[in-house]
Amino acid sequence: MGSLTADRFTQTSDGAPLLAPDEVLRYSRHLLLDEVGIEGQGRIKAARVLLIGAGGLGSPTALYLAAAGVGTIGLIDFDRVDESNLQRQLLHGTRDVGRPKVESARDRLRDVNPHVTVEVFNTRFTPDNALDIVRGFDIVVDGSDNFATRYLTNDACVLAGKRNVYGSIFRFEGQASVFGTDGGPCYRCLFREPPPAGLVPNCAEAGVLGVLPGLIGTIQATETLKLILGIGEPLIGRLLLVESLAMTFRTIKVRQDPSCPACGTDVSRGGGTIRSLADRAHDYAEVACDARTGSRSAKAAPSVREITPAELAEKVRLGDDFDLIDVREPLEWQLGQLAGARLVPLGTIAAAARELDPTREIVLYCKGGVRSLAAAEQLIEAGFSKVASLNGGIMRWRDEIDPTLPRY
Repeated sequence: MGSLTADRFTQTSDGAPLLAPDEVLRYSRHLLLDEVGIEGQGRIKAARVLLIGAGGLGSPTALYLAAAGVGTIGLIDFDRVDESNLQRQLLHGTRDVGRPKVESARDRLRDVNPHVTVEVFNTRFTPDNALDIVRGFDIVVDGSDNFATRYLTNDACVLAGKRNVYGSIFRFEGQASVFGTDGGPCYRCLFREPPPAGLVPNCAEAGVLGVLPGLIGTIQATETLKLILGIGEPLIGRLLLVESLAMTFRTIKVRQDPSCPACGTDVSRGGGTIRSLADRAHDYAEVACDARTGSRSAKAAPSVREITPAELAEKVRLGDDFDLIDVREPLEWQLGQLAGARLVPLGTIAAAARELDPTREIVLYCKGGVRSLAAAEQLIEAGFSKVASLNGGIMRWRDEIDPTLPRY
């Protein structure tokens, strides 16, 4: 029996990238798999994968793809590392707090595997740059934390003909699927339109079990490698639902919708009407949340008046008569609240409106200012005219007025 020298593994029959001798050792467990081998490892090395987000989902995905030898990994994220990230975002460490996430992630991935090229985009993912960035990669992994970016990622992938490995998390639950393949569904086939801004809280507002993004992100990395290698049964046409408390996994079938505005083929029913990202610019108006406050840069509705923490503090100092309402959840309330406030969670604001005095001034606040805007809009629609929302929420109040309040 001949010896298995490094030279045997440096050339592939179809011209795939060569493996250096130290790569042969590094990927030896892959090379022993018939489904991977030298041919498959060459395909992994030639692959270009873009990760949308270097946070909770992006961390395990990036780490495992780098370890697997994906030749080029792109990272796009405009955020900086915050202490609240460290509970789940394992790309970053304590010494990275304050650094741009893409820089912290790049250094970590280079340490994991110096053979991998890491391309970073320290910017927002927007309709202006999405297509140009996506077109430079083979597969896109969606690790975003907000609906606007998910819809932007989906539509850009459909327009560019790129596969989209989707994942999302909420508290103790997660989802994963593969969108954007020939004949397969896209994200809009499953969720046609984004929900109203602020209706669904993100992880900065609702919390998330720290290990959950590790679980879902690892599934995304697995699906990505399966697509690169052309093996197994990727989650195409299937949505995987994970519930971590009961540790249950189940899948539901998702079919391509002929009337889907993104990927649908039946033009008479509205299918395929999205021909450019400009066609649905309103769906991308809300951008990723700020890691520290949970606030977003979506503009307030013109009918809602916003006040700053300094303005609210001045009203309190002068003894102005007004109702102060906290629209967060009870668990958030227990972490700390503003003096004199009343707890009315956003989901109950419509019912509570019947007990509020529409002639009194009302100031609403939440963690980052998103839910209070939504609550203010509901009150205004119900006939209240003296309504204001605290810009930046209780976290901005903490930073500018009362640092004794806990950060969460």
